[in-house]
Amino acid sequence: MDGNMLSGVGGGLYQDLKEAGTIAGGKILDVKNLERNYKKLITEAEELWTLKDDIEKASRVKIKPPTREWITMVDRLKNRVNGLETEYNEGKRKQWRLDCFWSNANFSEELEKQRQQVLITRIGIWGPVGTGKTTIMKHLNDNEKIASMFEIVIWVSVSKEWSIEKLQEAIMQQLELDAERLNEKECLILLDEVCQTIKLDKVMGIGSNQNHIKVVLASRHRGICINMETVVQIGETIVPPDAWNMFRKKVGDVMSSSLIEPTARLVVQECHGLPLLIDRVAKTFKKKQRDFTLWNDGLESLQRWESERVEGIEEVLERLQVCYEDLKDEEKDCFLHCVLYPEESMIYVDYLIECWRAEGSILHAEEFRKARVRGHTILHELMGVSFLERTAKTKYVTMNKLFRKLAIDILSQKDNKYLAKPCEGLQEFPHPEECNQASKISLMNNRLSTLPETLDCGNLSALFLQRNKDLSVIPRLFFQSMCRLRVLDLQGTGIAFLPSSISMLVFLRGLYLNSCIHLTKVPSEIKALQQLESMDWNNFQSLSNSNTIEASGSITLWETVAKEAIEEIAELNKLTSLRLYFPGVDHLRLFVPKSPVWNSRFAFQFSVGYEDLTHSQIFESLHSPRYNSLKMVNGAGTHLLISDVLEKTQAFGLENHRGVSSLSDFGIKKMNRMLVCLLEGCNEVETIISVGGTMTGVLENLKILYVNNMLRLASICDGFVPIGSLGQLTTLTLVRCPELKKIFSDGMIKQLPQLQHLRVEKCHQIEEIIMESENDGLEANALPRLMTLALLDLQTLKSIWIDNSLNWPSLQKIEISTCSMLKKLPFNMVNATRLRSIKGQNSWWEALEWTDDGAIKQRLEPLCILN
Repeated sequence: MDGNMLSGVGGGLYQDLKEAGTIAGGKILDVKNLERNYKKLITEAEELWTLKDDIEKASRVKIKPPTREWITMVDRLKNRVNGLETEYNEGKRKQWRLDCFWSNANFSEELEKQRQQVLITRIGIWGPVGTGKTTIMKHLNDNEKIASMFEIVIWVSVSKEWSIEKLQEAIMQQLELDAERLNEKECLILLDEVCQTIKLDKVMGIGSNQNHIKVVLASRHRGICINMETVVQIGETIVPPDAWNMFRKKVGDVMSSSLIEPTARLVVQECHGLPLLIDRVAKTFKKKQRDFTLWNDGLESLQRWESERVEGIEEVLERLQVCYEDLKDEEKDCFLHCVLYPEESMIYVDYLIECWRAEGSILHAEEFRKARVRGHTILHELMGVSFLERTAKTKYVTMNKLFRKLAIDILSQKDNKYLAKPCEGLQEFPHPEECNQASKISLMNNRLSTLPETLDCGNLSALFLQRNKDLSVIPRLFFQSMCRLRVLDLQGTGIAFLPSSISMLVFLRGLYLNSCIHLTKVPSEIKALQQLESMDWNNFQSLSNSNTIEASGSITLWETVAKEAIEEIAELNKLTSLRLYFPGVDHLRLFVPKSPVWNSRFAFQFSVGYEDLTHSQIFESLHSPRYNSLKMVNGAGTHLLISDVLEKTQAFGLENHRGVSSLSDFGIKKMNRMLVCLLEGCNEVETIISVGGTMTGVLENLKILYVNNMLRLASICDGFVPIGSLGQLTTLTLVRCPELKKIFSDGMIKQLPQLQHLRVEKCHQIEEIIMESENDGLEANALPRLMTLALLDLQTLKSIWIDNSLNWPSLQKIEISTCSMLKKLPFNMVNATRLRSIKGQNSWWEALEWTDDGAIKQRLEPLCILN
């Protein structure tokens, strides 16, 4: 039998089986189809083995080279399939174990196996602090595969003061439906930090015999897991082989050194199987690279803590202190600063770095911008060793309670004292003796109503009193002895004025007065704050809604207050950062041309124009706090001053603006620094870019363009797009543009080599995403970096592209909803090779038309997430 015959008879089957093996080995199959795909793999494998045997028998004496090569490849594939078969069968028998969650590869498959065993409805995770229980819960809550298994996933952290009513309320807030509907849904409930037995039948009527509701609970106590009738309990630490594998994986290539491995195994032993400790220690040792001396020194540091076994939190803290000692001095100071915030609260990154800078924790960075860059580097380092963690909101970080306890313990050993009592319900100011030696005081989020007349705090560098809403008066001499104060935060207090003693704060660098709705003016003494670099008084918006202003019967008083305050602020000559609200363009004019710092390296976040309390937060969510930003709301026309500000602006938001037909009306040639642009509710705008005969590129650095609720918008560009325009655009979002018919007009698609995310929603005249008439001669590699495509509620959409000729080389996710006229997808058997998911309605999927015998549908169906 020759090679050509092999190609016809066995080649196709061999190739199919090879692809199936690759997919199974890569664990990218939809978990719901795991068993089905396994059976298909084994069936096709057996067919291939039989074919191989038949060929060998038919060839008998002499086997030609092509045939021998094919047989060799089949033998290799057989070994791989046998390995997969063993993995699958072992996985079916394997109970849940803590290490599979930490591997972050198989935990969703494990949950699926448990889910399919109808008798298992409750699983308990128990162990001391540091065993990674909360991390498991986060993985389960955030994982897409878990979301595909259940109609509802609820995660509730159970407080120490829990009650049936509080737990019910927490669950219902996430559900947004009533308990009766809960009992109709396939649901996963995650209960974290359970410290007492909870009778779930009394909380939500969840009985242990309700197979459609699965419960995973985490507790420090095994007895609670048993009392709550969990069928499977995952306990304590991971076994040594799994601890070693976890450590080796996190350290990476460094482990390839034969000199390092013996020391590394001893390091893992010192972690006593605690996943949290393994994680932190591995990240610390990874930085030692292949330096044998550093590894030995690190091991000796771990071994200095004489203990035979880990008893609990104190043991973890002692060992984590070794990781702390590995930090640089800057990083240590910045880490300890975070103890000033409430436990596991979200800390705004930009604010945090400003405080580090103002307090002097960031060294060798005199310029504010350099300090900000250095601050982000420190933040990255602290997150790299998990001393801080990024939250779901990317502009915020949080400190794990374990590490906050570590910081408190470290500070207790230092002469440099912190008084940190945030969010403790305090109604009275601490005793003066507690404050006198403190270098930093945090009493934020309490219920203070009064302050002492004076404080003897000559060493105080930071004072946080924000969000004490009942605090209405600051005594006249309160700041008199705080001559070294560098950061003062009074945000969200009820103060109506600042005392004259604020002039004593001659070293103050950061002043935060946002949301002080009764503060109607700043005193003239503020001129004494010549070291002030960062000021946040984005507050006039709140003044316009306060009773004081409304009582005047107009906004004249509000505008007068703003005018006086802006004039005072404009005289500060060391400002490097300012967040401020301007009632109108005339108020902006009081600062921009007059401030001595405007033409220096100055960071700003300006908002111009009145917006009510229900305004959208889309703009704030789009851009980095490091960007110079300008938002204009409810304004009209164009102004030369705005064009001048736009020349320095990186993020621009234009909302409900009148009197312009195009973004170009503001002078688009001055916008080449712009990285983010939002246009919303500007109902006279007909096009975004009006070319007007220009041949030079525009918006050359724009990365994000978000367009929402633009009733007359007909096009993104009204003519041929000059070369270089929009060349860096990565994200394009178009929502509620009822007159928009063309997205990529006049060959514009060729100018978008960096576009990664495209979302089109409720644009009811869109019939084609890429119009053939506007994109003649489109190359197969168009949109080479497009990763996600979301098409939502497009009632007239008929086509993404006319055929399947485009390669879609980077496309990974598609979401299509309420596009009933879209009958074809632009895919074939060889394009869109990185596609991983197709989300949509089942009825839409079944109504699709296919040009072949269904092979393409069969290829794509395992990727579908349908509802």
